[in-house]
Amino acid sequence: GLERMQTLLSALGHPEYGQRFVHVAGTNGKGSTCAIIASVLTEAGYRTGLYTSPHLIEPTERIQINGQPVSDAEFAAAFDTVHKAAEDLLQENRIDAHPSYFETVTAMAFLLFRERCQMGVIEVGLGGRLDATNVIGPELCVITPISFDHESFLGNSLELIAGEKAGILKPNVPLVLSRQPAPAQAVIQKRAAELAVPITKTADIDLSNIELTPQGCSFEAEGVRYACPLPGRHQIDNAMTAIKACQHLHIEPGYIQRGLQKTRWPGRLEYASHCPDFVLDGAHNPAGAAALADYIQEFCKERPVWIVYGAMRDKAIEEVTGQLFPLADRLILTAPHFPRALRPEAIAEITFHPNTTVTQSVQEAIEIARTAPRDAFVFFTGSLFVVGEARAALISATRTMKTS
Repeated sequence: GLERMQTLLSALGHPEYGQRFVHVAGTNGKGSTCAIIASVLTEAGYRTGLYTSPHLIEPTERIQINGQPVSDAEFAAAFDTVHKAAEDLLQENRIDAHPSYFETVTAMAFLLFRERCQMGVIEVGLGGRLDATNVIGPELCVITPISFDHESFLGNSLELIAGEKAGILKPNVPLVLSRQPAPAQAVIQKRAAELAVPITKTADIDLSNIELTPQGCSFEAEGVRYACPLPGRHQIDNAMTAIKACQHLHIEPGYIQRGLQKTRWPGRLEYASHCPDFVLDGAHNPAGAAALADYIQEFCKERPVWIVYGAMRDKAIEEVTGQLFPLADRLILTAPHFPRALRPEAIAEITFHPNTTVTQSVQEAIEIARTAPRDAFVFFTGSLFVVGEARAALISATRTMKTS
């Protein structure tokens, strides 16, 4: 429920009140969409807050202002404020337990954005209806593509999952809706009608002159040409969703074009090094795996493909690996340093690939991946925790090479 979060924010003086927010839910693409919206708002001159999860390397990545994570000192000071309020509430028996990690960082973001920002772009953590972020009064809601993920929390049908995502809708607050499976769209449209929510659907927009490269895409929509630096065909719809959101916020076309071009979103088809190409992509659910599989089939046909894969125990392992593993010439199984990580031996037992190596750490997987042919693509995927550890190690190695 939201009661503990609401009590905490009340004790903090309701930092979420009086702020301008865009609230973004969905299964896949919500982080990319948030990053684009925030980049456009910053380009348009707004002091823009961006709240996303999870982080890849440092927790400060979750709270960004004008494209930069807040400082360690700002993050720590905000934590101290929230923690003290929580401790006081516990002593007064006004909350049942200390706020969760996510609740705490969400409250920290609201505090920091109140002090420093004119607009905040807020990504839902899980679901929507009962998510800790769902205490805000947004001026715009966005729902990106819905698919299966977190079924133990959200339900095992698209209708149930869509119902949870639609929980962010507020009476009369406009919604920008990405292209959806029919069952999900029906649920969202029904809830929107109940709340008198006007909907803009990206599926109704005709796109033309679409050009795709391994590094991004460009397209025309409603007479305007856009270039998106985020790789993958799926990013076209994410970009269009963000564009319509920014139009709702009355951002001029030139700012939208330039903000889109400047967007960066690490860990999603991100090229970390070359010769061989190391590509980081957190494809942790079936829809994410399908997007990565499409990318591999579109751009990697003539070159060797290696996949470094690790996953959490609560994910749809067989559905994800069934899409990705047949595309790999070599498979390296690993596990991030995280309690919920699935042992690589367990992945090997429930899947099959004729050229598989099992490793005990992401660092060991990286060392083996360095032996790939120079023209190979090496994809680090399956979990954002794998991506985060690989990214940290590769960044560290690059810095060491530059200074030596």
